[in-house]
Amino acid sequence: MSIKKYFDVIVIGGGHAGTEASIASAKLGSNTLLITQNIDTIGQMSCNPAIGGIGKGHLVKEIDALGGVMGIAIDFSGIQFRILNSRKGSALRATRAQSDRFWYKYKIRSILDNQNNLKILQQEVEDIILNKTKEKILGVITKMGLKFYSSSVVLTTGTFLGGKICIGNKQYIGGRFGDAASNILSKKLRKMPFKIGRLKTGTPPRIDGKTINFSVMEKQKESVKNAHFSFINNGYYNLKQISCYITYTNENTHKIIKENLHYSSIYSGNIIGNGPRYCPSIEDKIVRFKDKLYHQIFIEPEGINTTEIYPNGISTSLPCSVQNDFIHSIKGLENAHIIRYGYAIEYDFFDPRGLHHYLETKCIKGLFFAGQINGTTGYEEAAAQGLIAGINASRLSKNNSFWFPKRNQAYIGVLIDDLVTLGTKEPYRMFTSRAEYRLFLREDNADDRLTPIGKKLGLVDKKRWEIFQKNHNILIYEKNRLKKTFIHKNTLQEKKISSFIKNKIQHEYSLEELIKRPEIDYSILMSLKGLGPGIKNLKLIEKINSSIKYAGYIARQNIDIAKVKHNESICIPKNINYKKIKGLSNEVIEKLNIIMPKTIRQAMRISGITPVAISILLIYIKKLNSK
Repeated sequence: MSIKKYFDVIVIGGGHAGTEASIASAKLGSNTLLITQNIDTIGQMSCNPAIGGIGKGHLVKEIDALGGVMGIAIDFSGIQFRILNSRKGSALRATRAQSDRFWYKYKIRSILDNQNNLKILQQEVEDIILNKTKEKILGVITKMGLKFYSSSVVLTTGTFLGGKICIGNKQYIGGRFGDAASNILSKKLRKMPFKIGRLKTGTPPRIDGKTINFSVMEKQKESVKNAHFSFINNGYYNLKQISCYITYTNENTHKIIKENLHYSSIYSGNIIGNGPRYCPSIEDKIVRFKDKLYHQIFIEPEGINTTEIYPNGISTSLPCSVQNDFIHSIKGLENAHIIRYGYAIEYDFFDPRGLHHYLETKCIKGLFFAGQINGTTGYEEAAAQGLIAGINASRLSKNNSFWFPKRNQAYIGVLIDDLVTLGTKEPYRMFTSRAEYRLFLREDNADDRLTPIGKKLGLVDKKRWEIFQKNHNILIYEKNRLKKTFIHKNTLQEKKISSFIKNKIQHEYSLEELIKRPEIDYSILMSLKGLGPGIKNLKLIEKINSSIKYAGYIARQNIDIAKVKHNESICIPKNINYKKIKGLSNEVIEKLNIIMPKTIRQAMRISGITPVAISILLIYIKKLNSK
């Protein structure tokens, strides 16, 4: 039987971006081929064994709400779930989970194997096929000379493009320790009209848990109730929940590192790429935070059937002998045996300003980029991009219009807009502070924001849609009941409620009005006789509390969003002379002349263009239009 050569969509790379892209494409009915160097590493967690966190957890929830698979896989493989910022408002709370590496990879592979319209091939792609004018993709060529044709190709290369692994003064060619780099493809792409840069990331040594003294470390709480990622999960944990631990570096640790900095690949000049600012190596921490006497280290198990431990917080490119020395200086790790040594890796990335918001490259039609190739860091950021690239690669193959979330719809929209508008000089990481509308973009309402869109696109299956509708109807009914149920003055219920609040009840209040008070929440009201029992689902209770308490703020944000939408749509005249606009600084004028934005929206996203400059520009354009 001959090998099929024509596909609607081809996805290159089996990491977090590639798996989401291929599954999304296949779900939308496109005949999809996933090509990867090694099918045994599909879905592999290359660095830390964890998913989620501040900003990142929001991305996972949104991926799940759109029918993606990362949330399902981490719920299946999670061995410790936590809610970060649990004492803060729900807009800032985030879910994070430790994962069993084996079971995470197993679940991703299982989903891929059982996905209709999807085929997997173990090959290395070495080149892409373009049309005669080199403006449109036609297919790919593998190392064995196989040619596969498609008008939609998604490239998700992770750290494999031109990958260089560094430990001390040793350098190795590789995309990940033990895996070959994609150097031939890197050289081919460098000949194309892309703006290319180099970034770096790193990983810590792995330690045998049998040689760690956990008794002298701080024990981190095990899983909490109601913490999971997927909206179709009823709160069930598939695997045993276990503890993590915390220890710290000390002055001796810092002394060892300082004395050997010149051996570090980062400080010896072997690496030129910028590393992640918010996840620096231990060498960077020692140099940048000279006055700090210690740094926190999270001791994270890599699974329930392995003794391998990931010491989060000490990624390094120091020589193996130095790694041994500084590890043994840390409390609890005095006798630690290193299973794998840490290393830094430098790789190619492409300026994401060369992409459309739907992640198709501007210079080659049908070629999509997703993941670290666009300058991001992290599993979650990669998966989010993969999902959007897969959606649009499929829609292109069917001649449908492209779709991508806006900044006011999702953190995924913030991520993509930041990348394609501003670009990046260092590995981009998602934070809640990057979003203007984070009161609205919460974890708990990601399904309300995105699942109906996912249903229209064709990503949301019958099971997920039925669960969403059921929960949605329960919420509507209960919120209506809260509006219509009143607490009257001088009643037993009023006396009990008064014990929770500062200001006494002066007249009748609906239950909805009471929940708006900071001292009262839904559960308190339902505990009072005659007001409950209400609903028991903790996730739905969280939604009720958040939607009611934030209602006023969200209403104001919706007004702001409408104003921004109106202003963003205003076109900037082609022949505008920025030098004639009084009030604009020379720096702003220079940037506007270089980028030549077509709309106010594009101008707003240019780095260094202030809100004041935008206001001056808007006034000037309105005066021009009124003449």
